[in-house]
Amino acid sequence: MGVDHYENFPVASWLMPPQLRPAVRAIYRFARTGDDIADEGTAAPAERLAGLNELSMQLRAIEAGSPSEWPDLAHAISTYQLSLPLFDDLLSAFAQDVTTPRYDSYEALLDYSRRSANPVGRLLLQLFRRDESALRFESDAVCTGLQLANFWQDIAVDFKKGRVYLPQHDLQGFGVSEAQIAEGRADIQWQKLMQFQVERAQRLLLQGAPLARTLGGRVGLELRLVIQGGLRILERIERVNGDIFTRRPTLTARDWALMSWRALHLRASASAA
Repeated sequence: MGVDHYENFPVASWLMPPQLRPAVRAIYRFARTGDDIADEGTAAPAERLAGLNELSMQLRAIEAGSPSEWPDLAHAISTYQLSLPLFDDLLSAFAQDVTTPRYDSYEALLDYSRRSANPVGRLLLQLFRRDESALRFESDAVCTGLQLANFWQDIAVDFKKGRVYLPQHDLQGFGVSEAQIAEGRADIQWQKLMQFQVERAQRLLLQGAPLARTLGGRVGLELRLVIQGGLRILERIERVNGDIFTRRPTLTARDWALMSWRALHLRASASAA
């Protein structure tokens, strides 16, 4: 999701229904705060976990109907009957960022994404009064796909923080070592590994793309634009043959124009421009 996990969060943009914007901002602020506690600055792991525990205590106060430091979030949760366990899932994932720098398998990474990314989409479905089983499935696919696109875009950035989100099983299967990440060496094995991961993320985004048509209206248009953003990042990774070390993919003004055109005129597509 761009530079960080929540860059593509639709933060009360002009496409979001005005009455929902305060609730969206409250959810975003909570997610952004937890992510920053886990990821930013120079705090020791124990300090980060203590900060996340404080956020959890704020949730418990909201749950009990007691005063908290998050009146905007409390109002959103009460008004829209938002599920508190989804916020707990986010905190669980943020704590995992502090304690777990490697993932053995793709399944383990999906479990992390289930708690770090998918709750945001499900909370938005609850805001839209569309919390239905089929739509949750598509929302999860979009959120996980965006999460993976962010991971593959920021492999070098995360490595400097001591984290590797590429599953260890995949590294071994493609004959790639972490030393290659440290060296920034994008050889043929690396290119094959990255193409494999890009295609995984593309499939998820396209799997969830029908959600935009189902929701329709301005919300559906915003979602199409978000999906196109993830797909465009993945296209850019493909164009540099996975060399995110020297050519980290970012979105330019031309990309935004293309994404907007696709969102308005096309169903989500992974085809290159």
